Amino acid sequence: MNIENTKAQMRKGVLEYCILSIIDGEDKYASEILDSLKSAKMLVVEGTIYPLLTRLKNAGLLAYRWEESTSGPPRKYYTLTETGALFLKELHTTWDELKNAVQLVTK
Repeated sequence: MNIENTKAQMRKGVLEYCILSIIDGEDKYASEILDSLKSAKMLVVEGTIYPLLTRLKNAGLLAYRWEESTSGPPRKYYTLTETGALFLKELHTTWDELKNAVQLVTK
């Protein structure tokens, strides 16, 4: 069995939760989201993040706006919708329950 594949699958399973958490409270553009994930050692590439942001937007969890940039083309800033905020709250609860269950099982 390939450990790297298993680790990648574990990260992929929590990626939506991490992205919504990064955007919570402050609008972010894709590069900022990617930088936050990388600094947290969530190994993600641009080719993964953009389709996921589009899927979250299409699901009604995110909205976006274009904003001019002083250092290049306009940037697409993502924000949580009301539905997204409720969804994230549920994910927080689910994450806490899952984390506690895993800790109990793996002790």
